[in-house]
Amino acid sequence: MSRPLTDMERRKQISVRGLAGVESVADLKKNFNRHLHFTLVKDRNVATPRDYYQALAHTVRDHLVGRWIRTQQYYYEKDPKRIYYLSLEFYMGRTLQNTMVNLGLQSSCDEAIYQLGLDMEELEDIEEDAGLGNGGLGRLAACFLDSMATLGLAAYGYGIRYEFGIFNQKISNGWQVEEADDWLRFGNPWEKSRPEYTIPVNFYGRVEYTPEGVKWADTQVVLALPYDTPVPGYRNNTVNTMRLWSAKAPNEFKLEDFNVGGYIQAVLDRNLAENISRVLYPNDNFFEGKELRLKQEYFVVAATLQDIIRRFKSSKFGTRAAVRTTFEAFPDKVAIQLNDTHPALAIPELMRILVDIEHLSWEKAWEITKRTCAYTNHTVLPEALERWPVHLFESLLPRHLSIIYEINRRHLENVSKLYPGDHDRLRRMSLIEEGSIKRINMAHLCIVGSHAVNGVARIHSDILKKTIFKDFYELEPNKFQNKTNGITPRRWLVLCNSGLADVIAEKIGEDYICDLDQLKKLLGFVNDEGFIRAVAKVKQENKLKFSAYLEKTYKVKINPNSMFDVQVKRIHEYKRQLLNCLHVITFYNRIKREPNKQYTPRTIMIGGKAAPGYHMAKLIIRLITGIGDVVNNDPMVGDRLKVIYLENYRVSLAEKVIPASDLSEQISTAGTEASGTGNMKFMLNGALTIGTMDGANVEMAEEAGMDNFFIFGMRVDEVEAMDKQGYNAWSYYERIPELKQAIDQIKNGFFSPKEPHLFKEIVNMLMHHDRFKVFADYEDYIKCQDRVSALYMNSKEWTKMVIKNIAASGKFSSDRTIAEYAQQIWGVEPSKHKIPPPSEPRE
Repeated sequence: MSRPLTDMERRKQISVRGLAGVESVADLKKNFNRHLHFTLVKDRNVATPRDYYQALAHTVRDHLVGRWIRTQQYYYEKDPKRIYYLSLEFYMGRTLQNTMVNLGLQSSCDEAIYQLGLDMEELEDIEEDAGLGNGGLGRLAACFLDSMATLGLAAYGYGIRYEFGIFNQKISNGWQVEEADDWLRFGNPWEKSRPEYTIPVNFYGRVEYTPEGVKWADTQVVLALPYDTPVPGYRNNTVNTMRLWSAKAPNEFKLEDFNVGGYIQAVLDRNLAENISRVLYPNDNFFEGKELRLKQEYFVVAATLQDIIRRFKSSKFGTRAAVRTTFEAFPDKVAIQLNDTHPALAIPELMRILVDIEHLSWEKAWEITKRTCAYTNHTVLPEALERWPVHLFESLLPRHLSIIYEINRRHLENVSKLYPGDHDRLRRMSLIEEGSIKRINMAHLCIVGSHAVNGVARIHSDILKKTIFKDFYELEPNKFQNKTNGITPRRWLVLCNSGLADVIAEKIGEDYICDLDQLKKLLGFVNDEGFIRAVAKVKQENKLKFSAYLEKTYKVKINPNSMFDVQVKRIHEYKRQLLNCLHVITFYNRIKREPNKQYTPRTIMIGGKAAPGYHMAKLIIRLITGIGDVVNNDPMVGDRLKVIYLENYRVSLAEKVIPASDLSEQISTAGTEASGTGNMKFMLNGALTIGTMDGANVEMAEEAGMDNFFIFGMRVDEVEAMDKQGYNAWSYYERIPELKQAIDQIKNGFFSPKEPHLFKEIVNMLMHHDRFKVFADYEDYIKCQDRVSALYMNSKEWTKMVIKNIAASGKFSSDRTIAEYAQQIWGVEPSKHKIPPPSEPRE
C-alpha cells in the first residue's frame, strides 16, 4: 500500500500551483515577520498559532489590495456593463488557500512557511469557514463569483454579513445538536468595512398620495453598513468585490429621552434593528414566513439598489458626483441576477425608486425593470416556494404592496386579453393567491418582472416549463432558458486535490484549469498503464490521509482499501438518505447471513445538517448513527463494513472528503433535485456516481456515457405515472424479503435497543405517506450497488471508468455556466484580458 507524500516530497514536486521564486519567498518571509510583529500584543513574547495565521493572511492580502484597487479603477475608466448577483446566501468557506491558488502564490507561501518552521496545513485549519449559506444555492453563488472574476466580468456579489452563519452541528448520543457559529469572534482579515457607503433602509410607515406623487412616510430607518471582500480571478489580476451588508441602528436619540429615563431603553432597542443581520435562517428547500426573514430580504435589496444606482449615476473612480441624469441606459449598464426568489423584492423596489423618487412614468420604469432583472429558479418542491402573507407586507412594506398590486393588475389585464374568459388561468397566474390567508407568490413576481427565467439543469428547466410555470411559459416562451450549474475547478480540484491536478497537468498541460473542456484530452490516456497507476495512486494517498483524519476524529479504525461510499448533502427526505440506510442494513444482513462469503469492503459515510425545526430529518440522522453503532461494533462484520456519520459537514470538510471518495451517492427521487453541484465535485475528483436520472445527473451520464455511470430507479415520467395510479409501499414490503427484514429491524428497535419504538415515525412515513417513494427504487438500487461492488474488485477497470468520468466533467465548470449567463442573459462577453499587475505601469 502506498504511503502519503511527506511535506518535503510534496514541496519538491512541480505543481500546478506554481514554482517558488527565491525572491518572492524572501519577500513573503519579510512581510510575514512584519505583520507578525504588528499583530502581536506588546506584553506577549510568544506568538500563538492564530497569530501566525493572521500574519500569513495579511501577507497574502497585501498581494490582493493593489490588484483590487486597480480592477475598480479599470472598471470606472472602461465603464463596462456591471453584473450584480443578488443572493441571501454566499457559502464561501475559507479564503486563504483559495487566494494563494488564484494569485499563483501557493508554492512560494508553502516554501516561506516551511522555511519559517511552520506547518501550512495547520495554519490553514485555523481559519473559520465563512458559512453564510445552507447548501447548494449559497455554494453556487460562491463558485459564480470565482468564475465571474476569472472571466473578467465587472461583477459584484451582494448579500448579508450574517453575524452567525449556518450552525455548527455536534452529534451527541446520536442526535444532532446545534451550536451558534460565531465565525467573526477572532475577526475576519479578508473583509474591509466601508462606513462611507452606509445606506438608510426604511420599514413600516404609511403611503401618502400627494399631487407631487406617492410618498412613503413615517418609516423606521435601519442603516446598512457595507463590508467588502475581494474576489480574485485565476491569475488574471482581476479582483472583484463581494459586498455584504450589516444592519446598524441610527444614532438619533431624542433629547427628551434623557430627561425621562428612556435613554437606556433607547440604546437597548438598537438591538431590534441590528437583529436583521444577526443570523442566517438555517432552512434549505423550506420556506419560513417570519417577519425577520422578510426584513432581511428587503434590507439586502434596498441597500443594494441604492448602491447600484449611485454607481450608475457616477462613473468616475473616487467621485460620488452624478454624471448620468437619465435612466435610458440603465439596462445597458446594469444586470441584476436574482438567485432564487429571496431577492425578489428588487423588482418592486426598483419600480418604487424609478416612479416615486426619479419620477419616471410607470410604463418606462416597468420596461427598465424588466430589461434589468433576471431570475434563477432553484426548486420545484412546493414547500420551498416563497408565498408571503399580504398582511405582513401591509405592515412592513406598505408601498411595495401597492406596487405589487399594480403590477398584478396590469399583468392580469394582459392575460385576460390573450385568454378571454379563462378565469381559472387568471387565478393560476395571479401574483396574489386568494385563500384563508392572502399571499404573494414571489416566483410569479420574479417571472413577470424579469426578462429571463432559468432553471439550473436541463431536466429541471423542462419541468418548470411543463408543470409549475406552464402558464407563464405559454405566455412568454422566449423568456425561459436553461443554465446547467457548474463548479469552480480552482477550489474543487487545484485547491482540494493538488495531486490529481498535477497528474492531469503532466499529461495535458495547465490550461485546463481555465478551460475545463480540455479534460476531454484525457480520453487518449484511458489505456495508458502509467496514467492509470498515477490516478489510482493519488486516490489511494487521498484515502490514506482522510482515513487518518477519520481515525483521529471518530476513533474508528478505517480500512483504507475499502470502497469509500459517500453521501454528503443537507438531510432531507427527497435526497433519500433513507434509501442509503436500507442498502447499509441489507449489506449488513448479508454479511451476517453468509459470513464466509467474499464481499467488497465498504466504508459508508453520510454527512449533512438537518434544519433545526425539521423533525424527520433529525430522526434520520439518529437512525444513521444507530445503524453505525450496531455495524461498527459487530465483530463478525470486522472491517468489511463501517458506517461513519460525518459531523458538521461544511465547505472545509468537503475539501477533505471529496478527493478521497470512490462512490458518490446522488439518489434523490427523479424530478426533485433541481441540479446538484456536489455530484459534479465528486465526478471531477475521480469518484464514480450511483444515481437516479435527476438534476444534473442526467447530463453527467450523457457526457460520460451511460456505461460509465451507475444509473438506477424510476425516471421522471414513471414517477408521474405512479403519482397518478397511487404508490403502494406495502406491496414492495410484502414482495421483497430483504426490504421487509430491514424495515422490521428498524421498527422493532434493532438499531435502538434502549428505545425500541424510537424510529416508528420513520417506518410509518415510509409505509403510509412517503412522497419520495423510497421502496419503489429499493430493488433496482440494491442491484445497482451489487454492480458497483463487482467493478470495484477490478481496480484497473474501475480506474479506467474514473478517468472517463474526469475526462467528461468539463461541461460542469462554473466558467461555462457563467459564460452562458453572460452571453444569453446579461448581454456581455467574457474576456481573457489580463489587467496589468500593480508592479507594472497602467496601459
